[in-house]
Amino acid sequence: MTHLQPSPRPQLPGNGSLWRTQELLDLGVGKRSIAALVESGILIRLRHGCYIRGSVWMKHSPGLRSLQLIHAHAHGTRTTSAGAFRYSHTSAARLCGLYLWNVDNRIHLTQRTPPSGDRHGRDVVCHTADVAETDRAIVNGLRTTTLERTAVDCGLLLPYRQALILMDHALRLGADRIKLDAEAARLDGRRGIRNLRRVLAAADPRSESPGETLARDVISRLRIPAPEPQVEVMTRRGRYRLDFAWKQRKVALEFDGKTKYFDYRPTEQVVFEERQREKALTEDGWTVIRIEWKDLFRELEFRNRLLPVLDD
Repeated sequence: MTHLQPSPRPQLPGNGSLWRTQELLDLGVGKRSIAALVESGILIRLRHGCYIRGSVWMKHSPGLRSLQLIHAHAHGTRTTSAGAFRYSHTSAARLCGLYLWNVDNRIHLTQRTPPSGDRHGRDVVCHTADVAETDRAIVNGLRTTTLERTAVDCGLLLPYRQALILMDHALRLGADRIKLDAEAARLDGRRGIRNLRRVLAAADPRSESPGETLARDVISRLRIPAPEPQVEVMTRRGRYRLDFAWKQRKVALEFDGKTKYFDYRPTEQVVFEERQREKALTEDGWTVIRIEWKDLFRELEFRNRLLPVLDD
């Protein structure tokens, strides 16, 4: 009696993590093997004709996955060496490392002429516009728009609060406000220009996180007197920097975003330091109000917590 040996399990190459279909075929991984690897989760299909090693994909944070999708598109279309388009709008923003909040993973391209019959893919938005030489940049080998052009494009495209978060960060990273204002003036009459101008008028490079930007916007919309951001205060325990402060009232507003508790240092140490910091501020006569992400979307509660303290 002849015993049939089970077919060997298909294997990925030992090196690399991102491949086009043809690259896998050239490495000896046949179409059936590719399908089996995808079914087992060893290989993840990112887009038509482009795959990533599953173990690599699973380690990525949502932000890194969004960035990887752009690189997968670039790898699939070989845009690192040639091509007529540039990554723009939120895709350029991701490549530049700008803060994005509640933004989808669609890939945005800008090219001078409308796309031909060749399909970019359902997840790709192609914008038809000229990108001047002064608006061109290279980021990690990929052709993109500059920081200023990216911020302007996103200000025209995104809803106000999303655009404000991005613009705050662009200015913090060094975007030239004079260039931004000049571009807004040049685009008079364009769709989204009112939103862009409103964003530019409210943008503040002192904002250090999306949460701080949204907190500032909530305060403005509730017509609460504007606080001063990033205020340094000297206490008996040393110098501290407050997210927001109404100095005359000695009221501080602190945004407790996740990053304050989970980046770089153990949670217990950060919490202990925050308690010591708040104790020192309280002893010096400060009232400290702490808010979290959820508070930014409960505006009545936010107002009722803040106004009585400011009115004292």
